[in-house]
Amino acid sequence: MRATSWALLAGNFMIGCGVMVVGGTMNDLTAALSISVAKAGELLAIAAVMMGVGAPVLATLVARMDRRRLLALAMLWYALGHALSAMAPSYDWLWPIRALTVLSAAVFTPQAAATIGFMSTPAHRGRHITFVFMGWSMASVAGMPLAAWVGERMGWRVAMLLVALGSLSAAWLVWKTVPKGLHPPALSWRSWGKVFRSPLLVALIAVTACQSAGQFSLLAYAAPYYKQVFGASPEQISLMFAWFGSLALLGNVILNRVVDGMGAAKAVTITLALMSVSLALWPLAGTLPMLALVLVPWAISGFATNSGQQARLGGLSPRLAPALMALNTSAIYLGHAVGASGGSWVLTHHHYTDLHWLSLAWMAVALCLSFWAMNVQARLGAARR
Repeated sequence: MRATSWALLAGNFMIGCGVMVVGGTMNDLTAALSISVAKAGELLAIAAVMMGVGAPVLATLVARMDRRRLLALAMLWYALGHALSAMAPSYDWLWPIRALTVLSAAVFTPQAAATIGFMSTPAHRGRHITFVFMGWSMASVAGMPLAAWVGERMGWRVAMLLVALGSLSAAWLVWKTVPKGLHPPALSWRSWGKVFRSPLLVALIAVTACQSAGQFSLLAYAAPYYKQVFGASPEQISLMFAWFGSLALLGNVILNRVVDGMGAAKAVTITLALMSVSLALWPLAGTLPMLALVLVPWAISGFATNSGQQARLGGLSPRLAPALMALNTSAIYLGHAVGASGGSWVLTHHHYTDLHWLSLAWMAVALCLSFWAMNVQARLGAARR
């Protein structure tokens, strides 16, 4: 169980690195391919749509597949796709390769969560799911800053190749540690119907989508933001990503320790409120060090929110977990697409310094939905008792 948890965490780490590599290398990528930052934002949006649509569709198609084989093959596809992306001669080649590559992320992240949840006891399910999802936080600590530095110093193609090599290693770890013959309950159309007929479950998926859109409206353009607004050097850009990522990892570690005792619903609502605080204080950040301070509540909550949402949904209905995890992952990525597209529109018509207002609006909606869902869940729990 322990070895499997670490292998799935490693897989999520590489998935996170691959998803974030475009944002981290955006300065070099736009220069090398002669495209605008807004155009690069479209590249992020295309990938996010593929992951968002692919997660629930693929979850149904692969429902009966052995999880060791499925998860290992997903990482192999990810490795191949990033290797091919590194060789793309132009944007017109890169975007379709990227779109197909990220289908692996649509499979791996939700199925890894559903798999470890299936293997866990109810008392420890939240902790195990958040542990596996911690790979994303670790990617923000190490992967994003490294991608930014490599992109600035050696080019975006080298960064893509590093993701390919790491994904190959993760595939081997998954194959060696995930038990053979593991088959969580297969998804059926009836399962999907139960999810979509529940206002509570639909609202929780909407929470994920809105907070993801709020985060990515600004995070998608963080590298050029730091450079254009604050004149940051490559090292300073990497340091800002490392600062954000380190706090994100700390937040996930804290959540992993308290989620089963506090309750995932309360934990998520608190993290959403903290992110809103950072975004509301954003105009006060006149220098890069000041921005680093303003980022603290957001950074410590950003990835913890996604982990908490996975645990929240997994605990509500373990039998529907594969469907809920797939939809939650879909909501994360569709939120990325909406956020990146909205941010691109802001940059086209306004300025970098206006991005946080869009982020704050999305976050406010997510917070209201989460608070409503938490109260509904509490009433349902009281009624059952």
